[in-house]
Amino acid sequence: MNIRHITSLAAAAFAALTFAPNADAHCQIPCGIYADDNVIDSMHTDWETIQKATAQIIELSKDPTKNIHQLTRWINNKESHAQAIQDKVLNYFLAQRLKLDDADKDTYLKKLTLCHKIIVTTMKCKQSANTEAVDTLHDLMHDFEDLFGEKK
Repeated sequence: MNIRHITSLAAAAFAALTFAPNADAHCQIPCGIYADDNVIDSMHTDWETIQKATAQIIELSKDPTKNIHQLTRWINNKESHAQAIQDKVLNYFLAQRLKLDDADKDTYLKKLTLCHKIIVTTMKCKQSANTEAVDTLHDLMHDFEDLFGEKK
């Protein structure tokens, strides 16, 4: 094996590792493992965590010097769960579940608009400990479940 061949292999391995898809997102193949209701339920759990984290952040902020470590942990936790909602909307619903059906363009636009509202409202939940944004997200989550959840 010559040096040029080794260099090419090393470059290919580096590119494969560097540009590999993120492993924590759904694989975007029709595997049939994920069910919309399960994903929506996990989004509700994320919202509950955001709600509790926001309340804790407000309470702990009354004495931030004393509570700096717990405060930091709740902020990070809130960020993580807000990001999880955004990832599920983007990588699961927008990328895989939302399809334009010429027969029902109004429903498509309603779902698309709701996905955008959830992404933006979740961003607002990340930016502060605003309980109004958390409440709005709660309402949007129920609208989301009505539009995307399986009818039983």
